[in-house]
Amino acid sequence: MRIVFDTNVLISALIKDGKPGELIDALLTKPHTLLISRSIIREFSRIAADERIRRYVNPEDATAFLRMLVGRGEIVRVTSRFRLLKTPDDTILRTAYDGQANLIVTGDRHLLKLRQFKGIRILTVSEVLKEIR
Repeated sequence: MRIVFDTNVLISALIKDGKPGELIDALLTKPHTLLISRSIIREFSRIAADERIRRYVNPEDATAFLRMLVGRGEIVRVTSRFRLLKTPDDTILRTAYDGQANLIVTGDRHLLKLRQFKGIRILTVSEVLKEIR
């Protein structure tokens, strides 16, 4: 399975124990491919540097987490330019589309309302955990 994690899921996995981290661990240890783009990396870095996030995690741990994701994942070169949602969430859709993903994992209501995009399923962390258990 080829998977794109929305930045909100990645940040949640970084700052607290729980389902997002459990899911990332489960999917990175099985024969799945994490898809990540430069846009997602930039957004993750920007959010992880925010003082509200820094209360929970130091910059070194955020950098190590991002390196782990990039090291285990596949960098997608995003070439599509469509604007479906006209929000930053389009970055997630473009990464999934250009990376030929099977699944987007998110907590974002704009994306979840779609449920599917061009054959790519869009699910919550809990829904995916239920499927893989």
